[in-house]
Amino acid sequence: MSLEIGTEFMKKTQFRYMKESDQHRGVPSPPLQLDYDKTKSLIDLPPPEEVQLDPTPLLKAIGDRRSVRRYSAQPLTLEELSLLLWCTQGVKEVMDSVTLRTVPSAGARHALETYLLINRVQGLNPGLYRFLAIEHKLVEVNLDPQLADEVTRACLNQQFVKTCAVTFIWTAIPYRMVWRYGERGYRYLHIDVGHACQNLYLAAETMEAGVCAIGAFDDEALNRTLGIDGKEQWTIYLATVGKT
Repeated sequence: MSLEIGTEFMKKTQFRYMKESDQHRGVPSPPLQLDYDKTKSLIDLPPPEEVQLDPTPLLKAIGDRRSVRRYSAQPLTLEELSLLLWCTQGVKEVMDSVTLRTVPSAGARHALETYLLINRVQGLNPGLYRFLAIEHKLVEVNLDPQLADEVTRACLNQQFVKTCAVTFIWTAIPYRMVWRYGERGYRYLHIDVGHACQNLYLAAETMEAGVCAIGAFDDEALNRTLGIDGKEQWTIYLATVGKT
């Protein structure tokens, strides 16, 4: 593999290479959220504004933030999970072709989808779920008991994927961003997921929980495990969360 791939990516996504986007050509915008299997169970999440937590000063949360790989056996509550999801992808307003959320996104395109590998969350069976940000609900994806092992293997056998309470798995829908920005939009996907993960770190500080971001994973194996094609949708980042 060429060692110049990263350099070539940065070069070819410079503004001088940008072409007319599908948005400028009048192509309709892609859906704001992926559809889901209506035969699967939906789980209502507690409204985030009703979750009661002790207030944590922002500067303290920033100062205390660190990556945590060892977790206690204490589960997260459904209320805590709801708040973490709202802090990372919460929808504040739905407009014609964009959503306004709790994290910034280039052009408010919000090209991420959030999957959750649930290990220990009160009220939820272990397995894979997807967050429906617009509805603020979860939908079951795969409750196979072997799934946690498969995700762990795809994460290069980092065992804290299984010992945490929940692993956030963010996938990118590139066309949602490329529709407006062309190939340069691929840069923005990586920037956007960094915003989401940082919010996860800071929000976890309010509930005596820790986070560890994961960038080392077998892309093809993890995409297969999630049941996504790796082209129109692919895994971009993960983060484990658990009580400390």
